[in-house]
Amino acid sequence: MKLHTKIVLGLVLGAAAGIAANTLAAGALWVAWIGDNVAGPVGQIFLRMLLMTVIPLVFASITLGVAQLGDIRRVGRVGARTVVYFLLSTALSAIVGLTLVNLVRPGEGLAPDVREQLMATYRSQAEGMQAAGSTTFGIDLFVNIVPRNPVAAAAGLDMLGVIFFALVFGAALTMIPEEKARPMIRVLEALGEAIVKVIEIAMKLAPYGVFGLIFVVTSRFGWDLLRQLLAYVLVVLIGLFLYASVGLSALVRIFGGLNPLTFWKKAWTSVITGFSTSSSNATLPTNIAVAEKELKIPPKIAGFVLPLGATMNMNGTSLYEGVTVLFLAQVFGVDLSLGSQIIVVLLSVITAVGAAGVPGGSLPLIMVVLATVGVPPEAIAIILGVDRILDMCRTTLNVAGDLTAAAYVARTETDWDPRTVNRES
Repeated sequence: MKLHTKIVLGLVLGAAAGIAANTLAAGALWVAWIGDNVAGPVGQIFLRMLLMTVIPLVFASITLGVAQLGDIRRVGRVGARTVVYFLLSTALSAIVGLTLVNLVRPGEGLAPDVREQLMATYRSQAEGMQAAGSTTFGIDLFVNIVPRNPVAAAAGLDMLGVIFFALVFGAALTMIPEEKARPMIRVLEALGEAIVKVIEIAMKLAPYGVFGLIFVVTSRFGWDLLRQLLAYVLVVLIGLFLYASVGLSALVRIFGGLNPLTFWKKAWTSVITGFSTSSSNATLPTNIAVAEKELKIPPKIAGFVLPLGATMNMNGTSLYEGVTVLFLAQVFGVDLSLGSQIIVVLLSVITAVGAAGVPGGSLPLIMVVLATVGVPPEAIAIILGVDRILDMCRTTLNVAGDLTAAAYVARTETDWDPRTVNRES
């Protein structure tokens, strides 16, 4: 049985067991005992294994992403165009997600007593994370992005400080002689690969962790929370579909010069591979083949843009993170101001860069974004059971977004002519 099937099975069985316990034995001591001493601890171990990967994952991924550009002064226009396109398309996807979740507001509608019970359940975690910093938008934010001590920033889960240090450190590696930078890059590559393995180990616990976590919340809160969860899933899926059909189609038409129908027809193999593997990294060889053979993009562009995109360009992940953070804030009754939502967009864009291109790679980063805006990170337990199917869907957007970037760079930096590809269809 495949892992994602086990995770879905854990969700279904945990929800069924929790609903049954809530319906037939609400308030019974044995139900509380199982939640507090069996199901809850299993789920918390899974969550903590994810959370412990955050700092090394973000530092290694972002530093390597910048360092892979090579000498910034030498790469010049190609690197600049690529990175700017990545950031703008990822920001646009996050804005689409936040707009949709603000319009639909899937996290609202919980009964007041259920919301109070949720807050009571997670209050200790929420208070513990306040030290990690509830962030407000203003001039102080930009000053505080620069950490006095990067180690202290890492220990305090000051994500903006860690990200800033990683960006500067990666840029510095491109400015020193390659023979001196190479040992550090190898260390960071090994660190990144080791952390991905830790995430893979944690994901092997996912079916049991999901069962325990969903059992705890459904045995306490019953059907109410599950109804909100269905609305959340629909908002994410609709957001991904809208951004793919409208956003990416417009980008590939305007910047890549390709007919959107032609683009999606040519990219279909990458889309299917991304959906089935839930991994941008695993889809990279397919994506390169599609770019070179189907879209006729020069190998030097495909070989530069697509590997970088597998690390840095996460359109679907950014949209998903923004929707998830606002949904959980609504569930917990945390009112996020416009400034806080701008921070969510920024963090969704930047942490998407640090997300490992493997199943479940974005979960640790979402927990940190939650903490940054004052929502208890353990609240992610509510959506863990449905994350895998959403992971499969958002990966398709990630890999398709990489192809649109390759088309844009090829059109602006080489003699590649999109009209040739359009005529072939």
